[in-house]
Formats: sequence, structure tokens, C-alpha cells
Amino acid sequence: MTTVEEIIKQTKPRMESVIEDLKRKLASVRTGRATISLLDGITVDYYGSPTPLNQLASISAPEPQMLLIQPWDVSQIGSIEKAIIAANLGLNPSNDGKVIRIPVPPLTEERRKQLVRQVHEIAEHHRIAIRNIRHSANDQLKKMFKEKLISEDTERDGLEQVQKLTNTYISKIDELSKNKEKEIMQV
Repeated sequence: MTTVEEIIKQTKPRMESVIEDLKRKLASVRTGRATISLLDGITVDYYGSPTPLNQLASISAPEPQMLLIQPWDVSQIGSIEKAIIAANLGLNPSNDGKVIRIPVPPLTEERRKQLVRQVHEIAEHHRIAIRNIRHSANDQLKKMFKEKLISEDTERDGLEQVQKLTNTYISKIDELSKNKEKEIMQV
């Protein structure tokens, strides 16, 4: 038999994982600066198997508007370039046979607004995920009350605790998205 405390204990890590996912997704949204996290989601076809770019090369940002990729296996330069172009990030890689340089163009006002909309979309998806977790926890509590495993007061306390958790995590999502928005709009 599960208790109210166990339901709360199960709910918190689920909500925490939503926040971690949000942080990963926001890191991959471009700002005006060159950051290595821009290339996080890129996988390269390495001898027939999809391999994350960061496992094939060292990636650095030597200047605010430049990314530098140094493949450990120089024969993979072509496939790394193809993967970057295929990722559709609006970046144009160029190589000199040893390293790949990716100039990160400054963002236009229109592109900044587009990225802010994208950030809002990502944040909303994560808010919905948090609400779904809340819904599932509330359903468990209501079911326990219906089966007379807990009293009405205990159910109400449990629902309040779940709502407090939900409010906490939704405010974290709002804060993270506001910070990212500021970062994008900064010229």
C-alpha cells in the first residue's frame, strides 16, 4: 500500500527530471554568442553508426562568434560538416583539412524574436509535463480516498502538497525561460 508521503516522494524526482530536460533543451537554443552547447544534439554517421559529435572531436569557442571543432580522426571532417549542415541550425561550417571553423552570425531582431517564441514553446511543453505529473499524483490520492485508504483531510493535505510542488517547479520553468529570453535579446 502506498502512502501520501510516498506519492509526494515519487512526484518530486519526476518533476525534477522535467526541469533537467528543460535546461538541456534551452541550452541548445541559440543566443548571439557561440557556445559549444549549440552542437549538443548533433550526431555524426561514424562508420555506419550514429555517434554524438562531442565523442568524435574536441569542440571549443575561441571567440564569441566562432566555434572550433577539432576531430580526433581527420578523415571524418566531411561527415562532421554534413551532420552540422543537416542539423539545420543556420550555421555554415568550413574546414582547412585539420579543423572545422563555424562562424556564428549575429542574430537579427526578427531571428531573436523567433528564438524567444521557441523558448516560450519549449517552456510551455515542460509546464504541461509538470501539470500531467500533478494530475497523475492527484489521481492516485483521489483513488486512495475513494478506496477509503486515507481520510478526507489526508487527501486534502496530499493534494495541497502536490500543488505546492507544482507551483515551485512551474516557477522554476518561468525563471529559466525568462533568463534565456534575456540572454537571446541581449545585443
